[in-house]
Amino acid sequence: MQILSPKTLQARAMAVFISVMLLLSNITSVAIARNFELPSFGDPSGRVISPTQERRLGQAFMRSVRKSMKIVSDPLLISYIESLGRRLVSNSGDANQPFSFFLVDNQEVNAFAGPAGNIGIFTGLILTTESESELASVIAHEIAHVTQKHLARTFGAAESMGISSAAILLAAIVLGAASNANVGAAAAAGVQAGLAQQQINFTRENEKEADRVGIRILADSDFDPRAMPAFFTRLGKVNMVYDKQKLPEFLRTHPISKNRMADTLGRAEAYPYKQYPESTDYHLVRTILREQKFKNPKQAVNFFKKTLAEGRYRNAQAQRYGLARALISARKYKEAMKQINLLLKKDSNKPHYLITKAVIYRNTANPKQALKVLQRGLKRNPGNFPLTLHYADILLQSGQAAKAERILEKLIKIRPHDAGLKKLAAMAAGKAGHISQGHYFMAEYYYLSGDLESAQRQLEISLNGSRNDFYLSAKMAARLKDIKQEIADLKQRKH
Repeated sequence: MQILSPKTLQARAMAVFISVMLLLSNITSVAIARNFELPSFGDPSGRVISPTQERRLGQAFMRSVRKSMKIVSDPLLISYIESLGRRLVSNSGDANQPFSFFLVDNQEVNAFAGPAGNIGIFTGLILTTESESELASVIAHEIAHVTQKHLARTFGAAESMGISSAAILLAAIVLGAASNANVGAAAAAGVQAGLAQQQINFTRENEKEADRVGIRILADSDFDPRAMPAFFTRLGKVNMVYDKQKLPEFLRTHPISKNRMADTLGRAEAYPYKQYPESTDYHLVRTILREQKFKNPKQAVNFFKKTLAEGRYRNAQAQRYGLARALISARKYKEAMKQINLLLKKDSNKPHYLITKAVIYRNTANPKQALKVLQRGLKRNPGNFPLTLHYADILLQSGQAAKAERILEKLIKIRPHDAGLKKLAAMAAGKAGHISQGHYFMAEYYYLSGDLESAQRQLEISLNGSRNDFYLSAKMAARLKDIKQEIADLKQRKH
């Protein structure tokens, strides 16, 4: 266990001062902190940052996350996690707090909450859960961190002790105090042990409160409240097996004690027993992630065939869906079509199955049939994000770039912070001959991805080619001015 001197802590404090504001229950990296400016959180008497400040902080946070982590772009996965998040948020009791949910492509068991209600869930967490209620319990816990204003309250508690002490304290948090009492205490050793202990206690109270509020959100959303203590108990067993320095990230950032397990179980037992149905989508999402883990398509095909034959599955439709996807990866399209048609007989409106059928047609050089499948799907599921995005993508691949661009522009108005949409729109605009617009979309993609210099270059190229369009030129010039100022501010803070 590393012991850091007061001088070292002081040196690191200002470098990581902003970084502690990024996450309630998880800290990603010190490098992320340097990408944006921390706004004033106000005084600790109750005032917090303004909605505008929080929104800007949240946007900067997401740019940093996209730059440092691999964010999932699969629309089926995105759509599911957003839908699950919205269901929980609708019962959070805070109608004014905006939320955004995203997936991180990482096999770690982890989840975290950041500024402005940005909540990230690792794919490894989904695969580790054994029920949809368990997954919902973790997300509800993170939602509670946001609704209870733990981020601002943590800063307020530190600020009330004086800026120098707060800087030391926040450095200790980044080094581990927020997630592990032992690490936090060691990091603060020789500095202000009492100060560190106060923060550790404050964090324990945050976790306890997030558990309490999370269980209520879970029950009010018609999920099993006992799923939270059940999941904690399983993770607690892992906690006893692992060396403390090699614990999964979730256990380091969400330490699980016997008292915590007992407390959550006691709260859950206040709710009556009943059956809680699981959505097919939960099992389909787990199947997508499981199929993607296979490096060899043949192994994936054998796995899904064997488990289907032996009846070793939680959901038959999801297992057959996994086989269809694996067969596509193995380029056995005729067999894949047979499996997907069996699924469509069970549920002819399921976007997962319709998209998979369209992919088979696309891969067998039949884009017209692929588009027909997706068009029928959109009539039955108007506005469905995964169906619409796949439809635009196949339009683009089949030489209908202008039509694809129009569809993507409409989607961008609904999902303005979707980096993947901006990149696809840039491709569509370029192929449609709208070069300046393509560079503009690409600039926005780079900006959302945290690459401000590339965003500036794309805007400069775009501006040079849009002189005949006054409105477009004015919009790009204003955007370029903002990004240049942001780059200048970042450089100034680095010196």
